[in-house]
Amino acid sequence: QVQLVESGGGLVQPGGSLRLSCLASRSSFPFSIYIMGWYRQAPGKQRELVARITGGETTNYADSVKGRFTISRDNAKNTLYLQMNSLKPEDTAVYYCNTDPNRFNWGQGTQVTVSS
Repeated sequence: QVQLVESGGGLVQPGGSLRLSCLASRSSFPFSIYIMGWYRQAPGKQRELVARITGGETTNYADSVKGRFTISRDNAKNTLYLQMNSLKPEDTAVYYCNTDPNRFNWGQGTQVTVSS
């Protein structure tokens, strides 16, 4: 089973930036062939997909983050990234990574809080 370990969250003021990372722990995991995504879940809301990237590095974004977030991947390191700029209070959530559609157990996520 693949373990997904997210990191990089924190408390940031509106307009600030954060970079999230997600490591897929199993070295034999064929990371490069999977469509990977960043998801988030805000309190009282369903988990939603906010960004995805194919093996060929085609990217798609939810309208709510388009132009502010950038998803990328390093296949050699089995690592997925999310650069988040111009953060807004409504971006506050726990952020998770997984394949799209999700195939593996969810990790613990990383908390992002945008507040002044």
